Amino acid sequence: MSQAIKHQLLITRKNLLKEVQDIPAELLDVQPEGFNNTIHWHVGHVLTVAEQFLLNYPNSTNLPENYIKLFGYGTKPSEWSGDVPSVATLIEQLNQQLSRIMEIPDEAFNQTLPEPILGQKTVGELANLSAFHEAYHLGQIHAMKRIV
Repeated sequence: MSQAIKHQLLITRKNLLKEVQDIPAELLDVQPEGFNNTIHWHVGHVLTVAEQFLLNYPNSTNLPENYIKLFGYGTKPSEWSGDVPSVATLIEQLNQQLSRIMEIPDEAFNQTLPEPILGQKTVGELANLSAFHEAYHLGQIHAMKRIV
């Protein structure tokens, strides 16, 4: 099962990166009417949440600690302050993160979490939720790209 989850994460991440790569820079921070965020925010949000769910952020050192304030649940780019990474930086970090995710040992997916996270009780269930979450935001990016 862990290989299937990793494969889903790989497919979704590659599609997200492909979707974002050809968006003109001036459109990345446009917030279309009816949307709560920008493409820039979605890219950072996917990175940050995957790091939380799968790689122990903010207790890891893979991402700067301010990412949770920029891209965490309930944040919005209209409230950003301080150092905000570029989409190019986020894309580089998404690629690096994918390599770390693929290195998670298969047996780790069977481990029970210390306490459920969003109803998920094992690392594998949380990885599956992460794949769903990323695909959801990929859809949002796709829709926003068409509108802007």
